[in-house]
Amino acid sequence: MTLRYLTAGETHGPQLTAIVEGLPSNLKIDFDELNYQLQRRQKGHGRGRRMQIEQDTAKIVGGVRHGRTTGAPVAIVIENKDWKHWTTVMSVEPVEGTDETKRRVHRPRPGHADLNGGLKYNLRDLRDVLERSSARETAARVACGALARQLLAEFGIKIGGQVIRIGEIEAPKHNLPLDEIIRLTEESPVRVVDKETEAKMMAHIDQVRQEGDTLGGIVECIVEGVPVGLGSHVQWDRKLDGRIAQAVLSINAFKGCEIGIGFEAAKLRGSQVHDEILYEKGRGFYRATNRAGGIEGGMTTGEAIVVRGVMKPIPTLYKPLRSVDIDTKEPFTAQVERSDTCAVPAACVVMEHVVAWEVAKAFLEKFGGDSVEEIRANLNNYLKQLEAY
Repeated sequence: MTLRYLTAGETHGPQLTAIVEGLPSNLKIDFDELNYQLQRRQKGHGRGRRMQIEQDTAKIVGGVRHGRTTGAPVAIVIENKDWKHWTTVMSVEPVEGTDETKRRVHRPRPGHADLNGGLKYNLRDLRDVLERSSARETAARVACGALARQLLAEFGIKIGGQVIRIGEIEAPKHNLPLDEIIRLTEESPVRVVDKETEAKMMAHIDQVRQEGDTLGGIVECIVEGVPVGLGSHVQWDRKLDGRIAQAVLSINAFKGCEIGIGFEAAKLRGSQVHDEILYEKGRGFYRATNRAGGIEGGMTTGEAIVVRGVMKPIPTLYKPLRSVDIDTKEPFTAQVERSDTCAVPAACVVMEHVVAWEVAKAFLEKFGGDSVEEIRANLNNYLKQLEAY
């Protein structure tokens, strides 16, 4: 069994749609938890007015009956509340009118998919590109990841995240347990555990907003309770760290990913990088440290998976950068679409869910079955095998 999903829909269209295939039967779905994860994505200091319009809720319209999955594909719909203002502009049927009434976009924005998408698909209205390339699509991905997250929780696997940096402000390192990280970051508008850092980050965002500019940052995702051996070393596309990195870099505006100490390893000696192996009766094999971020040779080690992603500043600026009009070929300032000043806290939530998806996918590949009960039996047999090793 394998997990997969597809999403469809535009940022100002009537809805986002997702289909999830591969969930086992008899997984109890917590609808409140599903919508809670969507609401987490909408929070964060620095978000724009769109978050005041949308109150995202996921409606499951297939694959779940009486609160449990049936093994069939799960269909999810998230309505766009802002659609009522865009019914003509985003109409599926042909619409007569001027470029102005259709809100045609012909001035590509630097840092977006506008120009290269228009060139690739031979589209003269760049709205056809930006509507789909918008980060609004990540709401559907969070919904899919939230289902994967519930599957992992069924087997004791827990996921949390935190913001490490926003612009010039970096959070100090700490060794708090995951439950405490989750609690503290949920109370923070910028998803950091340190109150002094929180105040500095919020002030930094406010200052940059006044300047008409934007900010990026670094976010971290932690996954605990993962058994040894998810992923594989035998083929490049089965290595779990590679799959996680691809998922992280697929998030809008993400330009980098590291696992464990990541790029820091380049300046250290091997003795300062690799995790020594220890053994304890009743515990089995474990690592003295976790610099590898829970993955070695493309497989989980049993330690926590630690992933960081780098998000660039949002490219829609209220003081637009220079661009070129695709009609006249004359220089111009790029058109402005409604946007955020900083979406790093929200991106942290998105990253949690794309990582959850990849871990869940690898989990099902290892312990796959058509029902939760069959998966549990397979997992228990494997844990006995590890205990006897």
